[in-house]
Amino acid sequence: MKTLGYYNGKFGPLEEMTVPMNDRACYFGDGVYEATLARNGKIFALKDHLDRFFNSAGLIKIDIPYTKDELAAILYDMLAKMDDKDIFIYWQMTRGTGIRQHQFPEKGTKPNLWIFMKPGKPADSGKRLKLTDMEDTRFLHCNIKTLNLLVNVMAAEKAESLGCGECVFHRGDIVTECAHSNVSIIKDGVFKTHPTDHYILPGITRMHIIQICKDNGIIVDETPFTMAELMDADEIIVSSSTKFCSPACEMNGTPIGGKAPELVDLIQKKYTEKFENETM
Repeated sequence: MKTLGYYNGKFGPLEEMTVPMNDRACYFGDGVYEATLARNGKIFALKDHLDRFFNSAGLIKIDIPYTKDELAAILYDMLAKMDDKDIFIYWQMTRGTGIRQHQFPEKGTKPNLWIFMKPGKPADSGKRLKLTDMEDTRFLHCNIKTLNLLVNVMAAEKAESLGCGECVFHRGDIVTECAHSNVSIIKDGVFKTHPTDHYILPGITRMHIIQICKDNGIIVDETPFTMAELMDADEIIVSSSTKFCSPACEMNGTPIGGKAPELVDLIQKKYTEKFENETM
């Protein structure tokens, strides 16, 4: 199949799938999600994504009615039905179905599992990104991969309208992350990235890049940095499950980065090798 949808055990072409109007995703965005890529029938970094998925669900008190192995088996069963070599995979769990009310539905209401798959390749991380920025007005639980993404949507649309590849969030002058990516900087050979507190999502790609830096003698500094530091950085790196490790070249029309291409090349090479080895 070219596209495939899943809802609580029912499979079908994505464009033909429907969900109940009373699913709590429809009114509250009451759920959590994950997304990653697959190649050659192998799902990249699945354990890391499942760990984060279960952690996000636990933080909003959703009891996932599957083990990690059971959920992995469902994903692989779907993946086997896909025609393409490179696949984008998305799944979410909502709190369940019930008449709209802010309180949780009655005890015993089973959470709903949504999945979709479509053709999808990693972005070309060799192409430098133009960036814009926006004040970070999201709520203070950004570490939960929640379905509530309205501010992210507005930021992504701003970037799109300006011909930019991402929008950088900042709270005052402190950089947090991007609309749908993490953002880090390199300065004087040090890889600097916001700590994994409640202001940012603990990115899987970010985590892997940190390990790559440590394995290759690049100092890692997990402390907040400012917009001024970002503008003065040797390199600015945007990272996500689909962007991988993408350097930036411009912020609101001002040139940035491009001063340590050898370190960017090293990180990109090592990350691509990891992806290719795990999906071989």
